[in-house]
Amino acid sequence: MPVVSLPELETLAGRLAGDGFDDEARRSLGRAYEEFASRRRTTIAPFAVTADGRPFGSLYAALADPEVRFDRGEIAVAGPVHDRPGWEFLVPFERIVFLDDGAAEVAPPGGGPRRRAIARVLLREHHLLRAGSTEGPGAPGGTPRRELPRLIGAANQGFAICRAVPVLPFSVAILLYLAEERVRYELDLVHGTVLADPRAGRLSAAKRVPRPARVAWGVDHRVGTGHLSLLSARCLEVIVESNGLTSVELAHIFGGVRGLVDAALRGLVDQKVATYDARTGLYHPRLEAFLPTVDGGATSTAAASTSPELRSSVQELLAAADARASCPLCGRALTPGSAWILCDSCAQDVGVA
Repeated sequence: MPVVSLPELETLAGRLAGDGFDDEARRSLGRAYEEFASRRRTTIAPFAVTADGRPFGSLYAALADPEVRFDRGEIAVAGPVHDRPGWEFLVPFERIVFLDDGAAEVAPPGGGPRRRAIARVLLREHHLLRAGSTEGPGAPGGTPRRELPRLIGAANQGFAICRAVPVLPFSVAILLYLAEERVRYELDLVHGTVLADPRAGRLSAAKRVPRPARVAWGVDHRVGTGHLSLLSARCLEVIVESNGLTSVELAHIFGGVRGLVDAALRGLVDQKVATYDARTGLYHPRLEAFLPTVDGGATSTAAASTSPELRSSVQELLAAADARASCPLCGRALTPGSAWILCDSCAQDVGVA
């Protein structure tokens, strides 16, 4: 059963949207809520929320309190972590502490030193509080909407966006940029649970190819623009962490109709972030598409003008080398041999130097 009921969300929606939350908006929210709550998801464990030093029963309760800014917050897994299944493709944690400078500290299971990371929140499935808002990038197969152009930011920015738009999040992804990689945790806010990676139990872990945090940063910001449907975004994320997957494999991962997956994959090819090998039936990521340009853009102009036929393993190696040697915040070259993903200037800005 959901931890947060529909009447509770309706009350919160009324506070956020005011007079804009009319009968039509109420019915729209009800349909979106029932659709989200009815879908099956593989969960790992429930989680508890602390915001600005105060515990809350759910993230919605914190969002409903106008005094909460979430400048400092905490997500803690309830109960023991070691014996819980579903951590495939993830790094187990007991708690994530969000700091006011955009960084986070990750506490491993059973104690031990905390790991520092850059923390960002990506809005996943959500509902815009206005009439006819059930279609959007947060709904399966939905089309992008201009009302919510930015879906990624620090935790306190996420709170501010939800209140200003307004929008009710159903699920979010916590993105942690560590020195060697980015880890993505999905949170179901309605049921108050940490979700297993969709690949867990459906794809061999040997097929996962870890990517440098710089590449992941580019992928996350492409997804965060809001110009991809939820299915397209998830397919892109999985393809990037592989050496190529078929539409059959991806349909099995996401439990959907292959035709919908095929359409999402063709869209990624059209946007030049993936390529299709007709001989093998594999969709491959274009890693160079997620590297910075000279002016700091997220997509390489040279890569965008290169035809898929000219793409080679050499280009991928160059892309990976550039990813390891660039700061994910500003794109500056890192000091040779540096084990950290940030340049010295950005490390000082986020307080991890």
